[in-house]
Amino acid sequence: MTLRIGAGLLVAAGVLALAGCGGSSGSSRGGATPEVQLDVVSSAPDQVSGGDVRIALRGAEDVLSGISLRLNGETVSHDGLQGAGGELEGLVDGLVVGDNLLEVQHPRHGTLASVELVNYPITGPMFSGPHQYPFVCTTDTQFGLQPLVDEGATEGFAVYDDNDQVIGYSRDCSVEPFVEYWYRTTDDSYAPLPLDGSRPADLVTTELLDGREVDFIVRWERGTINRFLYSYAMLATLEEANENPGALDTSLWNGRLLYHFQGGVGIGHTQGRMDYNRRAMKPDVLGLGYAIAYSTGNRTGEHYNLQVGGETALMVKEHFVKRYGKPLYTVGLGASGGGIQQYIYAQNHPGLIDAGVPVQAYTDMVTQTIHIGDCELLEHYMDVTDADNTKWHTTDNRMWLVGLHATDNVPDPMAEAKTLLNTLLGTNYGIAPGSTECIESWRGLTPLAMNPHFGNAPGQDNMLPAGIMNDVQWTHYDDLRNIFGVDENGDPRTLFDNVGVQYGLQALHDGNITPAEFLDLNAKVGGWKHPSEMVQEGFPFISDERAYLEANPHDFDPWSRRNMNLSPDDGVTPAPRTEGDILAMNGAYESGMVFHGHADIPLIDWRPYLEEELDMHNVHQSFALRQRMLDAVGHTDNQVIWFTDARPTEEFDQVPMALQVIDEWMTNIRENPERSVTENKPALAVDSCFDNQGALIARGDTVWDGILNDAPVGACTQVFPTYTTSRIVAGAPIQGNFFKCALKPVDTALQDGTYGTWTPDGAQIARLKQIFPQGVCDYSQPDVGRP
Repeated sequence: MTLRIGAGLLVAAGVLALAGCGGSSGSSRGGATPEVQLDVVSSAPDQVSGGDVRIALRGAEDVLSGISLRLNGETVSHDGLQGAGGELEGLVDGLVVGDNLLEVQHPRHGTLASVELVNYPITGPMFSGPHQYPFVCTTDTQFGLQPLVDEGATEGFAVYDDNDQVIGYSRDCSVEPFVEYWYRTTDDSYAPLPLDGSRPADLVTTELLDGREVDFIVRWERGTINRFLYSYAMLATLEEANENPGALDTSLWNGRLLYHFQGGVGIGHTQGRMDYNRRAMKPDVLGLGYAIAYSTGNRTGEHYNLQVGGETALMVKEHFVKRYGKPLYTVGLGASGGGIQQYIYAQNHPGLIDAGVPVQAYTDMVTQTIHIGDCELLEHYMDVTDADNTKWHTTDNRMWLVGLHATDNVPDPMAEAKTLLNTLLGTNYGIAPGSTECIESWRGLTPLAMNPHFGNAPGQDNMLPAGIMNDVQWTHYDDLRNIFGVDENGDPRTLFDNVGVQYGLQALHDGNITPAEFLDLNAKVGGWKHPSEMVQEGFPFISDERAYLEANPHDFDPWSRRNMNLSPDDGVTPAPRTEGDILAMNGAYESGMVFHGHADIPLIDWRPYLEEELDMHNVHQSFALRQRMLDAVGHTDNQVIWFTDARPTEEFDQVPMALQVIDEWMTNIRENPERSVTENKPALAVDSCFDNQGALIARGDTVWDGILNDAPVGACTQVFPTYTTSRIVAGAPIQGNFFKCALKPVDTALQDGTYGTWTPDGAQIARLKQIFPQGVCDYSQPDVGRP
C-alpha cells in the first residue's frame, strides 16, 4: 500500500514538547502588553529547510485565541496550530528561500513575538558548501522511481517519459516523499501489507515498552532530503493503513526516536544504498515502539564528509519533527563510521541526538588516516626493503613497528603470491605466516583515501553519460575539498604528514630492534607521493586472479609502492618523507571533522572484542576517545565503555541492553532536570565487560585501570588486551590527534632522553641528522596542524 505525501498532509501529531528560541514582545496599544512565547520546535531558526517550520506558542488562552501570524509582512493561515490551555503548536508554511520574519500579531496589542528564520531548499545545502557533482542518482534502484527533472539542468541523470524519450535531467536526484505500509512476517522478514484490507495470516505481533501487544505493521516513509535517500519507520495500526492512509496515527509510538547511522568508507558522488532490514527498519527496535530515522547521507560507506553528514541529519530530524512532533529524546545508534558520527555530531550539533550507543567507534575519520597511512609504508619495508631480516618473518614481531595486533591465526592473503613470485622472478619478498591488522583490515585504505585513480561510484557507468566522471579525483581529500580547500594547481589539499616521525622508537627502547635497524628503517621507509603524481594501482587491486598475476608478475604491488617516495640508492640518500598541508589540517579542525572531546550526552561506547580476528575496529579507540574527552573537559562521566568478548566467535549483541540503560538514563534526566548527566546515571551505566554470551565479567569505575592511568591493571583490562598504533610506537600519545608534529633538533633529542639508554656515536648522530634534517617529532608540543 503506497501513499504520496504532499505538503497538505503534514499533520501535527505525536509526543510534543516546547523548545527553541524565545520570541520578543512588541509595543502596547493600551494596557499592559501580554506575553507570548514563540518557539521554533523543528530546528534552529537559522536552519529551516523545505519552506515550512513547526512552531509553538505559549501565552494566555484568551490572548492566543485572538492572534494572527504574519510572515514577511503578509498575514498567513494559522489553522494548522492546534492545542489548548495556552499552548498551540503546528506548521507554518510559505517560507521563501533565505531570510524570513515570522511575527505573532494581536489586534489590540500589536506584535507580541517574532523570530527571524533562514530557510533553505529541501535539496540543501545549508552550511556544507557547494554540492558535489557529478552525482549518481539511485532513486530508481532503491525506490523504483525516476528522479524529478531539475529545471534548467542540461546534464546529469536522464529522466524519460513513457515512450523512453528524454524529457530532462536531474542533478539533485529528488523524488516526492511517499508512504508504504509493511508488516513483519512469521519468517522474520518484511512484506508489503495487502491492498485489499485483509489481515495477513503470517502477520506477527510485538510487545511495546508499555506492555501492549500489537500487530507488527510499519508505516514506512521514504523520499529525498539534502539529495540523499531518507526513511522514517514507525509502527502503525491496520485501521490507519486501510481506512485513513497517511493520517499519522502515533498511538503506537513510544515517543522515542532512534537515528540509525551507518559505517563504511566511501568517496562520494552517489546518493547511495539503503540498508532496510538491519537499520532503516531494525525490527528489535521498531517492535518496542521506537521510531527510526535513517539516511544514506549518514552512511559513511557513501561519503566521509561529516559536515555534509551532520547537515543531512539535522534536516532529516527536522522533517521528522514536522511530521510527528518532537520526540521525548533522540538516541543515536551505529557502528564504525556510524559510531564516529555520534561523537562528531554530539560535538558539532548539540541537540541533534540526546544520547548515543556508538558501536566499534573511532575517534574520527581524518585522524585515522595518520597512522593507517603508515601501514603500507611499514609493511613494504618489512616485506621488500628489509626482507632479508628474519625478524619480520615472525608475525608477532611486526607489531614492533605497526603497533596494531598481529597473529598467525589470520594468514597473510599474499603469502601464496609472494612464494610464487619468489620462484618465478627470483624475488625475495619476505613472508610471515600470519597477518597484522594493517594487512587483514586496512590494506587498500591508503589508495582509497589518497589515489585519485582508485575509486568510482557504484552504477556510474550505466546511470550517467559516459565520460562524465573522468575528471573526478577519487580521494578522501577531494570528497572534503570544501573543507580542506585546493592548492594553486586546483588539487585538493592533503593531510598525511610523516616528517620527523621516528618509526620503531619504542621498539628501540625495548631492545627489539638495534640502533642500526632503527636507522635503516627510518632512512628507507619513505612517504607518499602527492595524489596528483600517483598512478593506477596494480595487483591485487586491479585484479586478484592468479592467472593475471602469472601473466603480469611485475604488476604485483599490494603495498602501492609505485606511489611511494623511496630512496633512489637503497638508503644512502634517505627516502623523502611526506609533508601535509597546514591549511587542510586547519580546515579539519575548524570544521569539526576532528573529535576534540566535547560530547556531553549519555554515551554507551560498546565494542565486541575482535582483536583475535584482526578486525579493523581495534579496541584502543575507545580509550583514545576517552582521553580526548578527558583532555577537553577533565572527566568522562557521561561515557561508559562496554566490551563483549567475541572469542572464538561474536555471538552476543549488547545493544538492546544498552538501549534499555539509555532509556533509564534519559528518564532520570527528564524527571530530574536539576541534576547533571552524571547525577542521573542509572546503576548499570558504568564501565563493564561481558563474556561472549553477554554475562557480566566485571563492572565498576576501575575495571579499565592500567590503560590511561598507572593504577593496578583492572579486571576488564586483564581479560581484553589492547594494542597501539605506529605513531604511538613512534612516541605519540594515545589520542592520535597529531597531523603534523612539532619538530625539535636531533641535538635536543639526544639530550632530553628521547633515545632512552641508547647513546649514539658520532657516525650515528650524523646519520640521524641526515635522516631528519628538519628535526624529530616533539610530542610534548601541540599538533602543528591545529589552528
